[in-house]
Amino acid sequence: MIALAIVFIYLIMVAQFQSLKSPFIVMFTIPLAFTGGLFALFITGCELSLIAMLGFLMLAGIVVNNGIVFIDYANNLRREKGLKIREALIETGKTRLRPILMTALTTILGLSTMALGIGTGAEMIQPLGIVTIGGLVYATLLTLFIIPCLYMMMNKEKR
Repeated sequence: MIALAIVFIYLIMVAQFQSLKSPFIVMFTIPLAFTGGLFALFITGCELSLIAMLGFLMLAGIVVNNGIVFIDYANNLRREKGLKIREALIETGKTRLRPILMTALTTILGLSTMALGIGTGAEMIQPLGIVTIGGLVYATLLTLFIIPCLYMMMNKEKR
C-alpha cells in the first residue's frame, strides 16, 4: 500500500510540475521521513506495528508537501524573474522557510497528544503519532538542506 501511495504521489507531482525531474527531487524527502519515523520508534521503544505502518503511509503524503512548496517556488522564480539557480534557491529559502516550518509545526503539535498517549485506549494508536512526528521533524530539517543541493545538482546551468 505504501509503494502504491508513493507511485501515485509521484504521478500527481509529474502532472503538477509537468516534468519528471522536479518530482524526482521532491521524492527524496520520503526516505528522510521514513528514517526519522524509524528513529523515533527506536528512541521511544515502540515496536513496528500495523498502526506504525499507517503512520508511515500518512508521512509519505505529508512530507512531500515541504518539497513541493520549495521546488515550485524556486521554479517560479527562475521562470518569471529569470534568476539563476543559486539566487533562486537563496530567495526560496528566505521566502518559504516560514510556511514550511509553520505547516510542519501545526501537524506536529496536532499529533502531540496522540504521541503522548493521553486518554483511554490511546496507547494503541500512539505509534502512529510517534512515527509521524519523528519523521516530520527529521525530514523537515533535512529537507531544507538536501532539496536545494539536489536541485542544484540536477539543474546545472550550461556555460
